[in-house]
Amino acid sequence: MCPTDGHPVDTRTARTGSAPGAAPPAASAPTTPVAPDAAAAGGPGREASVLDAAARPPGGDGTGGAAPARVEARARGMVVTDGPLSRPVPVALRYEPGAEPPSVRFVLPAGSWTFPRTVLERGLRFPAHGDEVDVWPCGRVQTVVEFHSEEGTSVVQFDSSALRSFLRRTYAATTPVTR
Repeated sequence: MCPTDGHPVDTRTARTGSAPGAAPPAASAPTTPVAPDAAAAGGPGREASVLDAAARPPGGDGTGGAAPARVEARARGMVVTDGPLSRPVPVALRYEPGAEPPSVRFVLPAGSWTFPRTVLERGLRFPAHGDEVDVWPCGRVQTVVEFHSEEGTSVVQFDSSALRSFLRRTYAATTPVTR
């Protein structure tokens, strides 16, 4: 069962957690080393984010070089419901360079949501809120994304590694190549 880490969840429409009898998550992903300046900014023991200098490609300011490329990735999420079983759902993760602020788009069969890339990044480490999206870590290897619309709320659980990989690709797409 995944704790909500203090994040309120409307149990009438969704719950967080794994299906009964589901296999436990794989071994935890390795922690990204903390950059010296990042530790000072976030305090001792803070994990580095994909924005920290140690985790992003050099020159990640997005200036110069060729036009940045669009990034698209596929991920499998698990829709979490009040029922006894969760079900898998295909999700397209998209990033179109040039948007200000930089935004990511999650496309599910039930609809699509666009929100600032920083909400996704922060949500990998602690609860984060965007206009119609909430993101929070679920243990060490899972991340929960809660999508809100007029029709209701969808709660989808992802492997954090898939979301981190997508974020790294978005930063690489805006990083000039120097040779």
